[in-house]
Amino acid sequence: MECPKCQHQQPDTNTECIRCGLIFNRYRLNPRPASEKKAEPTESLFRRVLDYILFIKPEGSRIALHFRIALLLFLFMWSWWFILTPIESNYAGRSFMHLVNLPFHEAGHVLTRFFGAFICSLSGSLGQLLMPLICMGVLMIKTRDNFGASVALWWLGESFIDLAPYINDARSLTLPLLGGNTGHSSPFGFHDWQFILVKAGLIRHDHLIAGLAKTVGSIFMIAALAWGGTILYRQFRRIGG
Repeated sequence: MECPKCQHQQPDTNTECIRCGLIFNRYRLNPRPASEKKAEPTESLFRRVLDYILFIKPEGSRIALHFRIALLLFLFMWSWWFILTPIESNYAGRSFMHLVNLPFHEAGHVLTRFFGAFICSLSGSLGQLLMPLICMGVLMIKTRDNFGASVALWWLGESFIDLAPYINDARSLTLPLLGGNTGHSSPFGFHDWQFILVKAGLIRHDHLIAGLAKTVGSIFMIAALAWGGTILYRQFRRIGG
C-alpha cells in the first residue's frame, strides 16, 4: 500500500507509516482537506523532512524510555564540560571519548596511506568525523531510530571538539601525541595538523581553525540534545511515561 501522506510504499498489514508515522485509521476518519493537499511544494517538503526526522516507532517500553531519558540527561551534563572548557586544557583529548575516536582516526591514516602524505594526514581527522556520520545515517534511514541518530550527532559534535586541541597545537607542538612524544620531538609530518596547515599555507590561522572546529562541534552537540529531547517527549506522550 502507499501512504496517503508521504507516498511511501509498504506492506498492506501496516497500521502506521514506517516513514512519516501517519496512523492510517485516523487518516481515513479525518482525511486532509483539499486546501491542505494543495499546499506549496516547499511547505510540503519541509513538513515531510520534519516528520521524517521526528518519526518515532509505534512500539516501545517505559523501561527503554526511562533509560533513554537518563542517557540524554547524562549527555546534557557532560556536554558542558566539552563546550565550556578552554581548548588549551585539552579536556576532550583526556576524556574517554578520545579513546573511542582514536581507532577511527588511525584507521583513516591506514586506509589512505597510498594517496599521498597530505591526504593521509587529513584522513585521520576525516575518519573520526566520518564514523559518527555513518552511524547517524544508518540509524536514521535504515533502522529508523531517530533517538539513536541524535546520539550519533552528539558524537559527531564531540569529534569536532576532540580535534580542536590538536589543530590548536600546530605551532606550539607541545601536545602529547600517540607514542608519548610531542610535535617538537617528532619529524615533520608526524603531527597531522602542523603538516596540513603548513602545506595549505594556513599555519598562522591554527587557533582560528581550532576555534571554528570547537564552535561547529558545540552547535552539533546542542542540536543533538534538542533533537533527542524532542524525540523522547514524543515517545513519552505516546507511551504515557
